[in-house]
Amino acid sequence: MAYPIANVAHVLGLAGLLGAIGVYDLRMLGWGRALPAQTLLAAVRPLAIGGFGLLALSGAVLFAADAVALAGSDLFRVKLVLIVAAVANAAAFEWMKPHGRPAAAFAAASLILWITVAVAGRMIAYV
Repeated sequence: MAYPIANVAHVLGLAGLLGAIGVYDLRMLGWGRALPAQTLLAAVRPLAIGGFGLLALSGAVLFAADAVALAGSDLFRVKLVLIVAAVANAAAFEWMKPHGRPAAAFAAASLILWITVAVAGRMIAYV
């Protein structure tokens, strides 16, 4: 019963993380300029962090259920590299606190990386 629960938790964590980050990234790309960026960030940050935490916990359970096959999967390793890149992008954004075009570049990278992580995760089951 743990596997299906972890699978649902993983989807919910992804929805929380990507939903929160996606809204903020789109704001940094120019959508919803009427919303103050810092106010929006303060509102979505807890959801993003909670979603990431849920993804990490549920991902560990999902990995444990099929560790040998996943460890041998090139696509799984690509997914892990993409996660590291996405987290590094978020950390650099937080550290640098960019504005204007640099902030938009971080936001675009974030959207591309996290969506690619999600797609790679789904494709693992089919490759």
